Amino acid sequence: MEQKKLAIIATKGTLDWAYPPLILASTAAALGYEVQVFSTFYGLQLMKKDVSDLKVSPLGNPGMPMKMPFGPKWFRDINWNIPNVVQANVPGFESLATALMKQTIANNGVATISDLRDLCIEADVKFLACQMTVELFGFEHSDFIDGLDFVGAATFFEFAGESDICLYI
Repeated sequence: MEQKKLAIIATKGTLDWAYPPLILASTAAALGYEVQVFSTFYGLQLMKKDVSDLKVSPLGNPGMPMKMPFGPKWFRDINWNIPNVVQANVPGFESLATALMKQTIANNGVATISDLRDLCIEADVKFLACQMTVELFGFEHSDFIDGLDFVGAATFFEFAGESDICLYI
């Protein structure tokens, strides 16, 4: 039986959008899939050496209302639906939302982005960076994790064209 293949195109670089490609890649690898993740545009942020500064952008995200990760139960049970005008005009709101998201992640025992990425590497997920985007944004290869391949879209298409599943995230 031929090994199944999963191709993922990662285009988002925020904390909340870092999880889907890494969770799907690590799960597929654990299930025996051959997996490649092609990071382009803002998805390149997921391949940088230091991902501790990834932020959540609640502005314009209607799915963002979350429960508080601290306080008494009645306080934690409130869905905090903050109007966009407040999110956009209150200094530091993005940093607050990021801190709350990181606390929620920690409270629930969810792996960090670094840990998930390391798990993917251990499971032989192949990470690719779009060389054109690296050049466009003025990055250096040394900004990124070791073992990352810098390729063009045509190289990724060879794998994606043969994959059983191809996801754009």
